[in-house]
Amino acid sequence: MASTTLFCQDFVQPKEIQPYFDQARTFRNQNKIDLALETLNTAASEAEKNEDVKSLIDSLHELALLYLKIDKEGDTEFYWDRASVLLKDIEYPYGDAMHKYIEAILLYRSKRNFQALFMINEAKQLNNDRNFFNNLILTEAKIYINLEKYESATKNLNSLIVNTDVYEKEYLATQAYLTLAKLNLRTNNLTESAKNGENALALATQNGFLVDIKDANTLLTNVYEKLGLYQKSLVNSQNLVKLKDSIFNVDKIKIEAKTADKIRDDYKTEEIARQEKKIEELTESQNRSEFTTILISSFLIIISLLAVTLYRNNQIKLKTNDLLQTKNKELQIARDGAVQAMEAKTNFLSTVSHELRTPLYAVTGLTHLLLEENPEEHQKEHLKALKFSGDYLLNFINDILHINKIDANKLEPLNMEFNLKKVINEVINSLSQSAKANKTKLILEYDESIPGHLLSDPLKLSQIFMNLIGNAIKFTKGGEVRITTKLLEKNNDQVKIFFEVTDNGIGISKEKQKSIFDGFEQGSIQINREYGGTGLGLTIVKSLLGLFNSKIELESTLGEGSSFSFEIAMTSMEDLPEDFTFETAQKDYDFKNLHLLIVEDNKINQVITKKMLSKKEMTSDIANNGHEAITLAQENLYDAILMDIHMPGISGEEATIEIRKFNQDTPIIALTAISLDDSLESFYAAGCNDVVTKPFKPEVFYQKIGENIFDKKPNSIS
Repeated sequence: MASTTLFCQDFVQPKEIQPYFDQARTFRNQNKIDLALETLNTAASEAEKNEDVKSLIDSLHELALLYLKIDKEGDTEFYWDRASVLLKDIEYPYGDAMHKYIEAILLYRSKRNFQALFMINEAKQLNNDRNFFNNLILTEAKIYINLEKYESATKNLNSLIVNTDVYEKEYLATQAYLTLAKLNLRTNNLTESAKNGENALALATQNGFLVDIKDANTLLTNVYEKLGLYQKSLVNSQNLVKLKDSIFNVDKIKIEAKTADKIRDDYKTEEIARQEKKIEELTESQNRSEFTTILISSFLIIISLLAVTLYRNNQIKLKTNDLLQTKNKELQIARDGAVQAMEAKTNFLSTVSHELRTPLYAVTGLTHLLLEENPEEHQKEHLKALKFSGDYLLNFINDILHINKIDANKLEPLNMEFNLKKVINEVINSLSQSAKANKTKLILEYDESIPGHLLSDPLKLSQIFMNLIGNAIKFTKGGEVRITTKLLEKNNDQVKIFFEVTDNGIGISKEKQKSIFDGFEQGSIQINREYGGTGLGLTIVKSLLGLFNSKIELESTLGEGSSFSFEIAMTSMEDLPEDFTFETAQKDYDFKNLHLLIVEDNKINQVITKKMLSKKEMTSDIANNGHEAITLAQENLYDAILMDIHMPGISGEEATIEIRKFNQDTPIIALTAISLDDSLESFYAAGCNDVVTKPFKPEVFYQKIGENIFDKKPNSIS
């Protein structure tokens, strides 16, 4: 398992320590392990002298990883244990994440793959730095290979081949090619193994990654021999002999081992000296105080008596433990059954909601096209009713999928810069027509002392406000809905903000307030019939606030109105300039004469998408599957590619990865009926520039095409 020096934004190394880590990384990549060890040992000494605990923890972790590189797991565990002691007394998320990452590698090496995967996921939760995340998914891919989950491993490795890592782009790509080659060899795909092995060797040679050069030559020697290409096998074998004679020789290995043992022994000697000094201080203190001696003696007597008592109790506990073990097994069986039932429900709802989106795309798309073709007045009424029903069904499916994602722990808050006042105003503007129809007045009371630039998740905040304000409008006719924001506290860059949505509508009875946040609850059957809706809005609000470690509070009087309030902690970004732009406003684009490629396996969807493009005077070609898409993209020049994700044969993600190997410029927009297992991040990692979920609103569809063609929007998940 290769190691690497990782970088993170939650702790910046002091200037006097960071150069040691940079130098150690250079030595490591040049396979100068002895020099890398000495450099990291110096960094640890400097950190200890400066009483810089975080830098000392990082030094111990890097030493642990370096000892792993030379297969000294015992020494790795020594430095890992030393870091454990320091982490107990300090709050250091990056240190905790790195600690779990090293533990995952040790578990992987001892073939405890499921425990290793658990530790990888724990590390992901603690830190979202891109370089750290890339190394995690590389390790995760190797674990997947051990578990024979080759498709998951391939997905991870393909995303690393096209990575944009600031620090280790070439190293990660080399590792990805080399691991893919080993996977191909394991699955007897010898041609692909040779291809990926040659790519790894080329990158490693170009960047001087000596260990990877050796590994690539070893693999290619074996692969070409199996393919019957003995001349090529001989060339790689000769390269390997030269490499071992010149670089990986016995003398070098002995020097590295001697240096590693010396650094370890010196560190242990210093640790023993520190402990002896503490013992001397305790001894001197004991001599000065007879009272302390008496207490210690009494304490030892008590301990002895307790030991006898504990021994007797232990015999009783052993018998009790047998009974408890039996009960625990029964509980485990019951728990596994409950988990399986939950997974079955989750997968069923995900599959149903995904499958409904595809025909619903046909319904909403054809309705939009018919409305655009100037139907007769008596036809308009029916078409508008059909459009309303389609939109209602889409919102219902979205709500179910949203709840399902939260229940399955597949939804996490993002960290993005945004303007809170702008987010709330956009929600109010989008709901203004509903308020006007109900003759309801919308009032925003915004605390201007709230920082203009905040760091949190504006998308989920918008969903919370959309549900709360939308509900208030629905149940308030001829009244007012008041949205209040207030800055509660501000400590440095941390702020806590209070939100409240109040209405003077129908209100909620005391008994219904207890169940109003449960799914499909609207107070009564009569309310459901009169006002409509799914009863999932408040359930989604409660679940989303849980992601922010917040709770929803409700005060309501039947016939007088309701008040929903909550608090959320955010990070202030006051150092941003006032004219900082968070997002691009909608524009009108001239689409005339644009030529696009539609990648879609559903014939009806092909017709609808092509027709929508024609409405804006755009021409298009159609690819029925991923293979056709790759061929057409090679043979033709397109202004953009509209890529369906779920297709027979190779998926849209795999097709995008292949296209990006020869075309980095053409915008690729994923059009997908997104499901529970879909990851937006994997779409972007594959090379997509943007994502539009089916069925989509025409104005959103055209806006995304315009942004990605004319504004050249880069692929990003922010």
